[in-house]
Amino acid sequence: MIVIDNLMQVANQIETERGVTKEVLFSAIEQAIVSACRRKLPEEALVEAVLNSDSGEVTIYRIFNIVKEIEDDSFQMTPADAKKRGRSTKEGEDYKEVMEIPDLGRIAAQTAKQVIIQRIREAEKESVYDEFKVKENRVITGTVQRIENQNYLVNLGRTEAVLPVREQIPGERFSVKEKIKLFVVEVEKGTRGNYIKISRTHPGLLRCLFELEIPEIEDKIIEIMSVAREPGKRAKVAVKTNNPAIGAVGTCVGQMGGRIQSIIKELGNEKIDVLEWDENPKVFVANALKPAQVTQVVVTNADEREAVVVVPSDQLSLAIGKQGINVRLSVKLTGWKLDIMKEEEYNEKAMDISSENNMSILDKIQKSKDLENSGFVEGNSENSLAAALAKASSGNDDSEATDAPIGGLGELAAKMAKASKQQAIEAVELKVSDLAKQLSMKTAELIEEAKSFGVEISSNRAKLDPDQVAKIKENIS
Repeated sequence: MIVIDNLMQVANQIETERGVTKEVLFSAIEQAIVSACRRKLPEEALVEAVLNSDSGEVTIYRIFNIVKEIEDDSFQMTPADAKKRGRSTKEGEDYKEVMEIPDLGRIAAQTAKQVIIQRIREAEKESVYDEFKVKENRVITGTVQRIENQNYLVNLGRTEAVLPVREQIPGERFSVKEKIKLFVVEVEKGTRGNYIKISRTHPGLLRCLFELEIPEIEDKIIEIMSVAREPGKRAKVAVKTNNPAIGAVGTCVGQMGGRIQSIIKELGNEKIDVLEWDENPKVFVANALKPAQVTQVVVTNADEREAVVVVPSDQLSLAIGKQGINVRLSVKLTGWKLDIMKEEEYNEKAMDISSENNMSILDKIQKSKDLENSGFVEGNSENSLAAALAKASSGNDDSEATDAPIGGLGELAAKMAKASKQQAIEAVELKVSDLAKQLSMKTAELIEEAKSFGVEISSNRAKLDPDQVAKIKENIS
């Protein structure tokens, strides 16, 4: 029999400090003693250890299977042998006898120690995972422990996590031992331990800070309907009230801007626009583009969530924003693809937009097929001429002509067709610098943005095909 002194005191201390329950620790001790004893017994021997948690006594049992004929005496016994040892048994039962503790030695003791340490580590990892898994999509507070290559090692209490550069708000800097608020994106189990992904750029951080700072949101009087963010620059938050007597925007901003200012300070002076959510998409889109004044919003495709926003000429730059930030945030916030137009431009294209808007899906498909089958770019008369010349040169014309003129005509048709094809290619291809101007961005910034969603641009002189242009506009606009 083995006696462990101060067992309950040690178990309580481990449970408090490392979050490992007493039951797990007692099981680890029993398993460790069994592992140590096996080193002094045959490989097939069956051993069991029973720990009395109150007294700290460990009793070790040797187990035998009762069989009619013995094949391996290390774990088998006949009923007659069991009877000689003072117990009547039947075939198929197990016979337990208290085992004298052998002289285990240093190696066996080291084995037992390693088993206990390993079990405690595994239990601790499981405990940490369970603790932080329920904190996913929430804000926690951590302490900066170390700075390595612009990455921050943050102490979260029972574990640590790394805040990489890509999850940091541009321009912010922290010092060692400084407390910071972090958003828990996800918690995963890994081969080398738990992985906790933390961020300060996630839109969820802004949402959680609103919930912490504004009690009406936690009480469900006000709801956050949508959040869009460009970390360190600007953010938009759409809110709605469930109580007509309480204004959602005014409540979130607070008296003299007190509530919103504390959130702005936490996010490194990131500008935050709080606006009213509306179930009518036209009103919501107009609100999202504030502070720009919107003349009207025309829904061009409700299924694809596409709309044209008409603004006065002097409001166009304000609606787009610096480097297109206002319209990008509005698109993210509303989930609608927006095309910003000046009033003059809209008046010129109003009929086309209206007819396109009223066109059924079947009509749109038919129109697309007709354009495909026409074989030329709409509005290019040279293509039509090239096609006509090619037809004439093929010899299918009913008119009589000599071989020489037809041959010359065919050569001219080929040159015209080649030229028109090249012109068509140039018409649909777009230079990177031209696209950057359209999106009000710098060329280098556009190349970097495009790389993040899979469009590789070799240089600022490269040309983009229509698919690349569409993908870039979809993700940035």
